Amino acid sequence: MAVSISVVLLLLILAVVFMRNGALKISHALVCMMLGFYLASTSMAPTISNGLTATADLVSGLRP
Repeated sequence: MAVSISVVLLLLILAVVFMRNGALKISHALVCMMLGFYLASTSMAPTISNGLTATADLVSGLRP
């Protein structure tokens, strides 16, 4: 578990650096994809999923 969280934090930091750099290359996209896979296997996955679902429900309920 501790190793998984360490990898998630490392990949998160790399993804933020790549996004701030402004040039998303193939290697950067692969790091972001690996971050998603590692996040999906952590205990944070249900919380992230519930948050995204709530946000999607909120946005879909808005009227222009």
